[in-house]
Formats: sequence, structure tokens, C-alpha cells
Amino acid sequence: MAGIQRAAGAVVGSAVGDALGGPFEFGPQGAFSARFPTPGVGGEMCGGGGWDPGEATDDTQMAVMVAESLLEQKGLDLPDIFGRFQRWAASEPKDIGLQTEDVLTNGMPWDLAAAIHCQVNRRAAGNGSLMRASTSAVYFAGAGQQATMDAARRIAALTHGDRAAWEGTAIFHELVRLVLDGRTGPRTLSTLDDILALVHPDHRGRYATVLSPDWHPDRATEFNGAVWPCLGSAVWALRTTTSFEDALRAAIDLGGDTDTVAAVTGGLAGAYYGLDAIPARWTEPLHVTLPGSGGRVLRLADLLHLANRLLEEGRR
Repeated sequence: MAGIQRAAGAVVGSAVGDALGGPFEFGPQGAFSARFPTPGVGGEMCGGGGWDPGEATDDTQMAVMVAESLLEQKGLDLPDIFGRFQRWAASEPKDIGLQTEDVLTNGMPWDLAAAIHCQVNRRAAGNGSLMRASTSAVYFAGAGQQATMDAARRIAALTHGDRAAWEGTAIFHELVRLVLDGRTGPRTLSTLDDILALVHPDHRGRYATVLSPDWHPDRATEFNGAVWPCLGSAVWALRTTTSFEDALRAAIDLGGDTDTVAAVTGGLAGAYYGLDAIPARWTEPLHVTLPGSGGRVLRLADLLHLANRLLEEGRR
């Protein structure tokens, strides 16, 4: 499979999962399949919960901001990304994570805001840095293992002061890199072992638990708005299904933070199965509003162009 098929699958797949999961956020387990019991019939981009049909949430909005910074700045410019996040947060987006909002509006400089939030609140291991990582994962995939994991940690640290969030985002980056290379898929257990060896020792054990092949989301010790069960649930959804559509259905049926769990699942599944595996009935209504950008709205063609540029320019 061509690299661009996988890269586009990662970016579009994450946005599709986000838009599919948004209307079911904080709902019960099984709500998606209860409403759409027969796969492939259609109507799943239903909207609701304040979202229009096919509208992606803050997860994808932030992923686009990261992408556009990487492309316009020709590399990682952390103050630029933070500034984009701040302008977006000030423009009253429909949804923004509580932790992210506090970090972006507490008046602290880019290199202190998240750390200070973490020191004060003692809890900063949410999935808000993981949810936006599809675009940066594609961009840094060509730079190799160390570079992509380091970039993931640095981008995560802009809003999340807990290293657990950095490590989860780094694992996601490395998984995407390996899948884009076509060398492996997330079901390959030895690959996960190899990645775990690169995780900070203080956090390795917890990630080893949620990424174990015998782990099930029902065994999570935190709500899936936390980074560990969110990533574990996404990998579980891939391991236990055999198609993009089934992986997304399994992810959303877990309930809870459905938009982000599905966004992370969609990024991995899209990279693994490729763009062509994502149903057209899901990509056609897909759109990403960008608060604070003069009313811009990105659609499928825009996301495909973005993915292509991220892949090509990230290789330079």
C-alpha cells in the first residue's frame, strides 16, 4: 500500500472517528450499535450533542492547528503551536477540554503554562494531547523513531504537564510510524514490546498493562478520558476487529469519551487499512470548522491535501 494511502488514512481516519464519536460522548456502552444495529446501512454521521452531522470536534481542530504550524514554520515551533492554540481557545470553540482550557488561558508563557497547571492541580494525565496527534505523527514519521517520539513528547507538554500524557502520545507516534512504513500493524505484539522499551521507566508498567493483548477496556482503572485507557482502548479496538468500520464501532460502543477514543482508533486504523477502507458515507459529510480562523471550514479534499503535504514535507 502506498505511503500516501496510509498517511491520508491516518489523518482522515482520526477526523472521521472524532466526528462519529462526538454525538455519543459521555453516553453509555453500546449506544452506537443500539442506534445503528446493522453495519453498512448508513446514517451514522448523525450529529447531536451540539455537533452537526459530520462535524469534527476540538480533537481534529487542534490536530489541524498542529499540522498547519508544522507546514508553515517548516518544522517544530512550539511557541507558534501554543499561540495558535491560545487564539483558538479565545474564540469560544464549541468544546474544549477543561485542562487544556486552563493551560491556554492562565496567562503563563508557553513553556510554563502546562507545568504550572500540573503542579497546582496534581492531575494532568488526560487524553487531550493524544487526541490531536494524527497529523504530527504523519509529519514526523519519516524522521525516525527517536525524533518522532521526542516531537510527540514536546508537543504534548505544551498543554499536559504529566509525563504520562507525553509517553502515551509518543507511543501513538511510533505506532503510526511503523504502520506507515508498512512493516507492521498494531496487532504485532513484539512491536508493542519494542515500543514499551522506549517508554520512560516510571510509566512503562502502566502502559504495558493497557497495551497487553489480554487487556480489555472493562479492566480500566480510570475513565477513558485519561491517557492510559484511551490509548489502550484504541489498540484493543484494532486487535479485536478486522476492518476500519468495525474498529470504530467497537471504540464508540465503549461509551465515555467517545470522540477521543474513536479519534485515536481512527488514526491507527486509518493508517493500517488505508484511506480506501474508510466508508465514503463517512468522509463525504466530514468537515472541520476552525474557530478563530475567519470562518474556515476544511472538508475531505482539504484534509487529503494536508496529509499529502505532511507526508512529503516531513520527509525532507
